[in-house]
Amino acid sequence: MAKSTSNRIFATPSAYARKHYLFVQEVGTLQSLEPHVSKRQNLNSFLFFIVMDGEGTLFYENTKHRICAGDCVWIDCTRPYFHESSAEHPWSLKWVHFNGNGAKSFYETYLAKGNFYVFHPRSILPFTEALDQLYLCQQNKSSLMELSANKGITDIITLCFTENESLKQGEFSIPDKLQQVHTYLTEHYDEKISLEDLAERFFISKFHLSREYKKIYGNTIGNELTYQRISHAKSMLRFSDDSIDTIALKCGFQDSGYFIKVFKKAENMTPLEYRKKW
Repeated sequence: MAKSTSNRIFATPSAYARKHYLFVQEVGTLQSLEPHVSKRQNLNSFLFFIVMDGEGTLFYENTKHRICAGDCVWIDCTRPYFHESSAEHPWSLKWVHFNGNGAKSFYETYLAKGNFYVFHPRSILPFTEALDQLYLCQQNKSSLMELSANKGITDIITLCFTENESLKQGEFSIPDKLQQVHTYLTEHYDEKISLEDLAERFFISKFHLSREYKKIYGNTIGNELTYQRISHAKSMLRFSDDSIDTIALKCGFQDSGYFIKVFKKAENMTPLEYRKKW
């Protein structure tokens, strides 16, 4: 007797899709009828699945996790893993194996932001809809199948990021001092600001401030200040006749040469080129 029933579609992406897109390797559904172990390692793939019903076990990163209906899982299959449905409550899953351009970077960034590879979203509906669309996309094989698949996988990845961000916001609010620092940076971008100045002004350890600001806002204080200055400089380049030297000073750059260097690194063009193009 079969231990499970499944519907799956195997995909063979084109060379163009492999180079430029996120692409489907397999997509489908699984209904376990009794305990059944799926065990792999060194598989060049990323797996995302949702437990639609029932419960089971995931072993990943040398840790055993009990997962149940409503849980989402996103793992790197180059690392050893196995998952198994329980005997008492066999599970049903919707899943996709994918890879492609940016897949590894997306996953590493996701984990670096403090997100977890197992999470329980407020609603699985957006995830199931995205998986259903991926399945239909592969089934119908339209001329835009690979482009549509790239969008569908991107949608799932985006949902993972946004849902985890919402879950974290629900667990805690941004500390008042960090909000004050963030507001201060947006209002005083044109002034000379150092980490030591901020620590003294807001009565907080500079090491704690640096670590917690990046954890909450996903950016270092130095980069945040640079982005604020560059954004204001772009506005002035487009909507004023001020010279490059004047704009540099008004945006907090003490030296126009340094301003040009930072601007070119951010925009891949000089301030003057930006003004001419935009």
